[in-house]
Amino acid sequence: MTARTFENVPAPDWLLALWQSIDDKTFGAGFDCFAEDAVCNLGVADWHGRETIRANLRAFIDTGFTARHDVKEYWDGGALKVFRGTVTMVPDTGGPAVHPTMTHFFHMDERDPSKVRHWYGAVGPISFG
Repeated sequence: MTARTFENVPAPDWLLALWQSIDDKTFGAGFDCFAEDAVCNLGVADWHGRETIRANLRAFIDTGFTARHDVKEYWDGGALKVFRGTVTMVPDTGGPAVHPTMTHFFHMDERDPSKVRHWYGAVGPISFG
């Protein structure tokens, strides 16, 4: 068992850059927060490697909507970071936006604690009606 103390702090630049890189559909430097061999389990996804994470998120966003991520709270526990927020998703064809809740756990790399080693995330429910 591991005990960990968390501190509620403003979201760090690396996390804001990741969301911005998705929201502006550049999928660029915001992904530099991941270790080269990072793993992402986002919903049912099991993606291995920073470039695979980038490519699969781009393919998902390119299914026809624009996203805007909003930070509600961020908790720093050292090697584990926890994020809660919402994402506004607007279909490119028009129609009502949806605002699913997000919760994400970021396990930082032991060798380079500035990089995310493993990202576990849940978003939803997502349904354009």
